[in-house]
Amino acid sequence: MEEENKPFNDVVDHFNKIEGNATSPRNAKLNKLPKPIKYVGYFIIGFISISIVLTIILNLLD
Repeated sequence: MEEENKPFNDVVDHFNKIEGNATSPRNAKLNKLPKPIKYVGYFIIGFISISIVLTIILNLLD
């Protein structure tokens, strides 16, 4: 299992250390984001969802 997370060369390993990239999605701590970023994300997702629902409803009424 450890071999799975091992970078394939030194350049990728160095880049991940410098940039702080997660080596896999399960290492990403999405619940640790700052509150303003969370709220912006919630707003964008909510706005897109409401827009899709309203578009469907308004198209059905025509």
